[in-house]
Amino acid sequence: MKEKELFNNETKADSFQQHFSQTGLYDPSNEHDACGVGMLVNIHGNKSHELVESALKVLENMRHRGAEGADNKTGDGAGIMLQIPHEFILLQGIPVPEKGKYGTGLLFLPKDSQSQAYILSVIIEEIEKEGLTLMHLRNVPTNSTILGHDALSREPEIKQIFVTGFSDSDTADIQLYVIRKKIENRILASECNNKEDFYIVSLSTKNIIYKGMLSSLQLRSYFPDLTNNYFTSGLALVHSRFSTNTFPTWSLAQPFRLLAHNGEINTIRGNRAWMEARETVLSSPALGEIKNIHPIIQKNMSDSASLDNVLEFLVMSGLTLPHAMAMLVPESFNEKNPISEDLKAFYEYHSILMEPWDGPAALLFSDGRYAGGMLDRNGLRPARYLITHNDMMVVASEVGVMDFEPGDIKEKGRLQPGKILMVDTEKGKVYYDGDLKQDLALAKPYRAWLSTNRIELDELKSGRKISHKVDNYNQMLHTFGYSKEDVEKIIAPMSTTSAEPINSMGNDTPLAVLSDKPQLLYNYFRQQFAQVTNPPIDPIREELVMSLTEYIGAVGMNILTPNESHCKMVRLNHPILTNTQLDLLCNIRYKGFNTVKLPILFEVEKGKTGLQQSLTDLCKLAEKSVSEGVNYIILSDRDVDEKHAAIPSLLAVSAVHHHLISVGKRVQTALIVESGEIREVMHAALLLGFGASALNPYMAFAVLDNLVAKKEIQLDYATAEKNYIKAICKGLLKVISKMGISTIRSYRGAKIFEAVGLSAELSNAYFGGINSSISGIGLEEIAKDAIAFHQDGFANENIDGLLINKGIYAYRKDGEQHAWNPETISTLQLATRLGSYKKFKEFSSLVDGKDSPIFLRDFFEYKRSPISIDQVEPARIS
Repeated sequence: MKEKELFNNETKADSFQQHFSQTGLYDPSNEHDACGVGMLVNIHGNKSHELVESALKVLENMRHRGAEGADNKTGDGAGIMLQIPHEFILLQGIPVPEKGKYGTGLLFLPKDSQSQAYILSVIIEEIEKEGLTLMHLRNVPTNSTILGHDALSREPEIKQIFVTGFSDSDTADIQLYVIRKKIENRILASECNNKEDFYIVSLSTKNIIYKGMLSSLQLRSYFPDLTNNYFTSGLALVHSRFSTNTFPTWSLAQPFRLLAHNGEINTIRGNRAWMEARETVLSSPALGEIKNIHPIIQKNMSDSASLDNVLEFLVMSGLTLPHAMAMLVPESFNEKNPISEDLKAFYEYHSILMEPWDGPAALLFSDGRYAGGMLDRNGLRPARYLITHNDMMVVASEVGVMDFEPGDIKEKGRLQPGKILMVDTEKGKVYYDGDLKQDLALAKPYRAWLSTNRIELDELKSGRKISHKVDNYNQMLHTFGYSKEDVEKIIAPMSTTSAEPINSMGNDTPLAVLSDKPQLLYNYFRQQFAQVTNPPIDPIREELVMSLTEYIGAVGMNILTPNESHCKMVRLNHPILTNTQLDLLCNIRYKGFNTVKLPILFEVEKGKTGLQQSLTDLCKLAEKSVSEGVNYIILSDRDVDEKHAAIPSLLAVSAVHHHLISVGKRVQTALIVESGEIREVMHAALLLGFGASALNPYMAFAVLDNLVAKKEIQLDYATAEKNYIKAICKGLLKVISKMGISTIRSYRGAKIFEAVGLSAELSNAYFGGINSSISGIGLEEIAKDAIAFHQDGFANENIDGLLINKGIYAYRKDGEQHAWNPETISTLQLATRLGSYKKFKEFSSLVDGKDSPIFLRDFFEYKRSPISIDQVEPARIS
């Protein structure tokens, strides 16, 4: 790798929000926030200004949950969702029709008149296409004098629109939703200047949202509407935003259209990618052509906004709020949280269609009639509620947001993990989780559908005897890059202890991109982990909420319409397949299951060109297979021979995964990887993270068979295999928990990694544009490494079973380079024992002046520009 190329990564990530883009090592896609949320509801829906005033006080009492700039005037974001104040609007002289017969909402617009005029023309045009009328445009009063510099510099023009002409008030909100999506798409695709400043805050017949880049204390002062005594509401959601290490913006303030969220969605990359892929199998009689409102998830928004986008889509498609929330954020069930068999079936049915949006979350939601709250499956963002004798409910992320006399409180408690609490303000009724979930579970015969159509892999039996051995075993070991350390320090301990081997922390060998030795592609990736306000999970203590259950098969069309055909899946207790289980999957011949095995090989003599062509052919074959109704595709490197080398399995699965997404055929099939490369937990995690549903590490099983046959481990094969798989599974739970994720379904395809040393060209072509802070290898280098491994196995026909020790885990003279080697260690020891500064300088020279770089810091040089000693403050003895 040439030094000048190392930091030449020109990847341009999508900006997180319009004003910020990737600069140097800063990547806005890494941003998250932590917030305070609150909800006030009059259970009977009685409207008053006192409720609005109380909600603003709740928000102000959560000032510590929001953040402010150094000037104490620029807030990270604050907002309030209220019911539309009909009487207040009439008093403004706006002749709106009766309640529910008109829609209204706030717009954020650019300041310049030309851009405003264009955007408003688009809005009018799209409204009129639906047979409706933009009957009034109101300038919303604001007090800009209270804003800090940053908030003021990005302050939009704020207007309120009123839309009339609905023929059916029951479908009015659906029409407004479709109109809004079409407007957003047109403006985004336009050449309009300052289009990034345009945002539709809300557009509804029931609720309205006031929000901005404000602090909790500024909201009431900035929007004088909120302090008008005629502004009334029967419910309110408030949100105070704390952007953890992020840049606040006007549009990212909450609440969003239905949701106020405190927490983080750790699986957001995968959720967004799978939702995009799922759009090809979505249809809704209520919404018409889905392509007209594509994309469902608005680009360049926060994790909370993306969750709100999907929730809104599901509700507009006909799902109730509790149904949509239970589908997106399912609860865990175990002996400490027993649930009915019918409810289990409800969750299992929907888990086939939608992976959980996983992460710490306190979620408050409302559509203007219903208002409720729920927590994530782990309950990692607490929320408490109370109900007063005068039928007021208060829910908030902490106690003390409002003062009540003890005698006024009828009921109080806390939201439970995965449980829903909801109020219907029209019926004046509080719905608790048990009643809501029972209605959901019994709405359709989910248990019967699953029993008839779902296959349990563990219950299938086969009379076929499947070998664990591999032909040309010694040759294949070298071909797939195995070393003595892989067998003795990784596979053997895993097979005997049912756990990953424990090593000391740190790695003093070169990064893969800096090493002069052939590398497995897995070595270029690093797992990300939860940080700042977002806690990792202890997978041992939290075992009850962790799950490795997977489903493989094709998601049917029209998944929003409940149907037993969606249940045609194979259920796996974990994603690691034995050779026998893989054979069973290859030979299922009933209930409409269909599979194909595609080779992941390329011609050795063609090098990079051959690898590139094979990847192209592989993607086309996968696409064709899906078109022909294949439920799951097996990507296999079993047929490696003298002329054909294995395509790195990670490259193959990621290329196919992203290609199928791009052609709209990803959710119609599942990907299974049969590879000789897989032997470590990280290998399995990477393959799953880039889209695989199940894995068969057949070469590792062959190693186990050999160890048992030679009695190098004192176990029978079945026990060794069981222990090895258990070690992989425990390792996977550990890996996903580091990112605060509970289920492998959420982890699959989420790409929660960063690359170290991939070129932008390679990343964009085959890895979905995953971030690599430094540039590096392309297909040329990958082909060279793959061919080097292949030649190691096939260059010598009489290859023996002796594997070399590559010196990865411990220093070897002819092995991989180590920063801590005999020379550096002995020099440092001598320096400390003798107290010799000269020896220490020898040590520092060895460390700083390496023959070849090991760490990125080895590329750094000190800029020496000393200042005069007169400018240095003298030492003082206090």
